[in-house]
Amino acid sequence: QVQLVESGGGSVQAGGSLRLSCVTSGETFSMYGMGWFRQAPGKEREFVATISWSGGSTYYADSVKGRFTISRDNAKNTVYLQMNSLKPEDTAVYYCATASTRWAGQTKYEYDYWGQGTQVTVSS
Repeated sequence: QVQLVESGGGSVQAGGSLRLSCVTSGETFSMYGMGWFRQAPGKEREFVATISWSGGSTYYADSVKGRFTISRDNAKNTVYLQMNSLKPEDTAVYYCATASTRWAGQTKYEYDYWGQGTQVTVSS
């Protein structure tokens, strides 16, 4: 059973930064694509960013492009989400997820395992 544990969430003012981490159990972490999603109260879970198995390819939602950076360290079984220039509309619970393919896209159905989420709150 694959387990994912997010950390790094918190409360910041608009314009601030946070770095989320997601540690994944299992020896096959480096084989699969990883993604970050978020869910605000009363809204659907939405795609934020995705990264390929090697880290060589990434893709972002338009709403975070240029402000967020996804990366991974396969030696540490960890994927990161660096979030800069945060806005109040970034407030949400952030989830990491792993796919069973080397690259996964924007839809949540492409991902097989999910973390429990970490809260990010941005105040104006």
